Amino acid sequence: MPNRLAHETSPYLLQHADNPVDWWPWSAEAFEEARRRELPVLLSVGYSSCHWCHALARESFEDEAVAAYMNDHFVNIKVDREERPDVDAVYMEAVQAATGQGGWPMTVFLTPDAEPFYFGTYFPPAPRHGMPSFRQVLEGVRAAWADRRDEVAEVAGKIVRDLAGRELKFAAIDVPGEEELAQALLGLTREYDAARGGFGGAPKFPPSMVIEFLLRHAARTGSEGALQMARDTCERMARGGLYDQLGGGFARYSVDREWIVPHFERMLYDNALLCRVYAHLWRATGSEPARRVALETADFMVRELRTDEGGFASALDADSDDGTGKHVEGAYYVWTPDQLTEVLGEEDARLAAHHFGVTDEGTFEHGSSVLQLPQHEGVFDAEKIESIRTRLNEARSRRPAPGRDDKVVAAWNGLAVAALAETGAYFDRPDLVDAAIEAADLLVRLHLDEKARLARTSKDGQVGANAGVLEDYADVAEGFLALASVTGEGVWLEFAGFLLDHVLVRFVDEESGALYDTAADAEKLIRRPQDPTDNATPSGWSAAAGALLSYAAHTGSEPHRAAAERALGVVKALGPRAPRFLGWGLATAEALLDGPREVAVVGPEGPQDHPGTRELHRAALLGTAPGAVVAVGTTDSDELPLLADRPLVGGEPTAYVCRNFTCDSPTTDVDRLRAALGTAPTGPTG
Repeated sequence: MPNRLAHETSPYLLQHADNPVDWWPWSAEAFEEARRRELPVLLSVGYSSCHWCHALARESFEDEAVAAYMNDHFVNIKVDREERPDVDAVYMEAVQAATGQGGWPMTVFLTPDAEPFYFGTYFPPAPRHGMPSFRQVLEGVRAAWADRRDEVAEVAGKIVRDLAGRELKFAAIDVPGEEELAQALLGLTREYDAARGGFGGAPKFPPSMVIEFLLRHAARTGSEGALQMARDTCERMARGGLYDQLGGGFARYSVDREWIVPHFERMLYDNALLCRVYAHLWRATGSEPARRVALETADFMVRELRTDEGGFASALDADSDDGTGKHVEGAYYVWTPDQLTEVLGEEDARLAAHHFGVTDEGTFEHGSSVLQLPQHEGVFDAEKIESIRTRLNEARSRRPAPGRDDKVVAAWNGLAVAALAETGAYFDRPDLVDAAIEAADLLVRLHLDEKARLARTSKDGQVGANAGVLEDYADVAEGFLALASVTGEGVWLEFAGFLLDHVLVRFVDEESGALYDTAADAEKLIRRPQDPTDNATPSGWSAAAGALLSYAAHTGSEPHRAAAERALGVVKALGPRAPRFLGWGLATAEALLDGPREVAVVGPEGPQDHPGTRELHRAALLGTAPGAVVAVGTTDSDELPLLADRPLVGGEPTAYVCRNFTCDSPTTDVDRLRAALGTAPTGPTG
C-alpha cells in the first residue's frame, strides 16, 4: 500500500512511495507526530539520480523487517535535497562538522524539535569494513533514545548552539583587489594537477566556476598561466570518460584522477555550467575542440533534458537496465570489444577500440570500457570516425535508457538559459537561443507569482510548494540578464530586476551586507542556512553578487552595486585561502576590477534587421572583458537604460564602451570595438 509520499510531485519521493516504510514528507505534521508518540525522527535525504540512495532503498527501505522496525521506533521523513536545499544544507553542515565528511544519502536522527543528535550517510545491510549495518544503527539510536534521553538532548542542544555560532558577517571587509586575486591564482597553481588537469586528487570534479575565474583573470591581466590551466583542464575533461564521446554532455565527476571513469549520473547544472565554460574558452582562444564540446553539450541538454513544457529536467540516473533486468551503474554508456564488433564489424571495431580506448581488460567493471579520446586523435579519417560514432550512437539508443528526473529546478534552469543564450549567439544557432527563451518563459509563467516570488521547482506543468532560495533568485536573474544581452529585449532586464529586488529586501542582512540562503520570511529551521562557498554550482551568495553587479552595470543602480560589493567582502577574506571553493566569487571580483564594461550598440534598426548593427552586437558579445554587459537596440528604445542618449555616428550603427557610465569615444568600426573589449587576436572574429 502506498505511503504518504504518493501525493508528492518529487520524482525522488515518488520512488519511495511504495516502500513499506511509513514515510512522511518534511512537514510540521511529521514533527507533531514525533512529539505525540515521543519518538525520534529519522531524516533521510537524497535525490533521484543518486546511486547509493538507490542502493540503501533496495537493501533496507524495501526490506519488510527493517521497515517495520523503523515504523515502530521512529517517525520517518524523506526529503529530496533538490527540492529542499535549505533542509539539506542545515543538516549536512551538522554532519560535516561532526564527522568531517558528508554525502548522500544523508541519514540524520533528530529530536521532535528537529535538533540533530546522530549522523551518517549510507549504511550497508550488513556490517562491512568497520561500518555498522543500517539495522545496527537503528537499534543503537533506539536504545540511546529509550535509556539515555537526557544525554541525547544535551548532545542535540550543543550541536544546535555550535551551528548558531557559525554565522558569517564580514561587515568591515573591503572588496577584493589585485592582491587577493593574485594570491588566489597562486593557491590554485599549487593545487593544480599539471599532468592531468584539474585540481586535487580523486574523486575529481569539473571545476567550472574556477575555470571561469581563470578565463576572466587571463583576459584582464594577460596571465598565460591562468589561461593554460583553464585550457588544459578543459581538454583533459573533454578527452576523458567524464565526457560522453558519442552523445555529448558531462557526467557528475570522475572517480579517478585521470578523468577516465565517471560517476555516471548527469546533472543539468554541470552541463549548463560546462557548456558556458567551453563557449567562453572558445571565445578567448578560438579553440575548435572547445567549440565542438560547447555545441555538443548544448545539444545534449536540449535533446535529453528538455521537458514538454519547455524547461529542463534535473538529471539522468547513473544506473540503467543492463539488458537482463538488473539495474547497473553505467550500463547505458560502456562498451566491450565484442559489443563494438557486434555493431561495427571486425575491422571498424578494431579502429573504434583504438580510437576510443576500449581494451580487452576494460577501464570499468566486468571488462567494459568507458569511451575516451586518447592523445592520438586526428590519426584516423574524420569521416570514418564520424560514421562510427553515428552507428554506435544508434545502437546505444536501443539500450534501456537511464531514468530521468523531470523536476524543473529554477536555479539550474537559470544556468541553462544563460548557457544556451550565449552559445546560440556565439555560434549562430538561433534554435539554442529559442530554447533559452522558452525555458525563461516557463520560469516567468509558472515559477513566478504575482509578487515576483519564485518557486523552487515544478513538474509536468505543476508548480511545487517549496519557496525559492537565494541561488534560485540569483541564477534565474543571471539567465535573464544573459538573455537581455543576447536578444536586446528589455523585458528580461525587467524580470531580473524584480528578482534582485527580492534579494535586497529578503536575503541580505541590512547591517552587514551578508547573504542568507533562505528569505527572512521563509520557514524557520534550527539555523538559517548561509554558505558563501561554491559546491557543484555557484553558491547563492556569489551568484547573487554576480547578478547584482551585472544589473547595476545595465541600469546604473547604486543600491545593487553596493550590495554586490558588500557581498564580495567574503571573497577578500576567504578567496586567497580557499580559491577552489570560491571560483564564482573570484570571477565576479574580476568583473568588478574591470568595471565591468558596459557596451551599448545602437542602430537605425534592430540587430536582426541591420547587418551593421548585427556585426557590432556580435563583436560586443565576443569580447573577453570580464563580466561585460551588452545592450543592443535602436536609438529610440526606452527598454534598456544603456541605450539612453546614445546617438548614431554619421547615421551608422554605433558602439559605446563605458565604465561606471563614463564612455570612450563611440565607434562604428568593428575592429576598434574588438580591441576595446580585449578580444584575443587568436580568438573568434567572425
